[in-house]
Amino acid sequence: MSKLRNIPALIRVANSLRAFNHYEKDILAARETGDPVKDREVTGHAAYLWAQDVCRRLHLTVTVTGQENLPEQDGFLIIANHQGYGDILALLVAMNERQIGFIAKDSLEKVPMLGRWISNIGSLFLKRGNAREAMKSLQEGAKRLKDGYNLVIFPEGTRSRKTRMRHFKRGSFKMAFKAKVPIVPVTLEGAYHIYEETGVYHPAELHVQIHPYVETAGLDRHAQNEAENQIEETIRQALPNPEVLE
Repeated sequence: MSKLRNIPALIRVANSLRAFNHYEKDILAARETGDPVKDREVTGHAAYLWAQDVCRRLHLTVTVTGQENLPEQDGFLIIANHQGYGDILALLVAMNERQIGFIAKDSLEKVPMLGRWISNIGSLFLKRGNAREAMKSLQEGAKRLKDGYNLVIFPEGTRSRKTRMRHFKRGSFKMAFKAKVPIVPVTLEGAYHIYEETGVYHPAELHVQIHPYVETAGLDRHAQNEAENQIEETIRQALPNPEVLE
């Protein structure tokens, strides 16, 4: 019976997604021009307005620190921990109209309205359990990064559903190394309070901490390994409980 309490929140999100479709024509028109700057500008603006709208409807607040640590130029990979569905909203608000797409599991592509929205903002779908298809997606991700688009990946591979963080999957860094673009470490805290903690929707405070970015151009294999460890540790140590979630 408690699950029924989630229905009003789901309706609010669905209504917001319908409202976002108002921007779909503008996004697709900008994309068809072949002008990546215009594409990023229109997409980032629309996604930011949508995230703000959902936060208002769900009574969520987002606190952001470290926005000055973002690279001035687009074409970077955000590496972040993943506590809950609300992380996506928090990141879109934190980027303040700068375009970001997500590396999302392929099952989300088939979700009505949501799958189309994820695709429209410049995301990529990753097939789990299919190494060859996953590699194709990561190669496409590297190409988009080179073309100046910004992407987000959650290297834990799934939601932690609590404040602690799992070890990162090392393949998550390959896009940035291949494209030779900056990696932006981000610590996310609080999203699991919205739904994952109890299985029932609750208003919550979301916190986004953006750490100084890490350049990847010119790194050899040893330096890449060190960068991976450094980035994971930076994100973990900013959590209230930095113990590893097994």
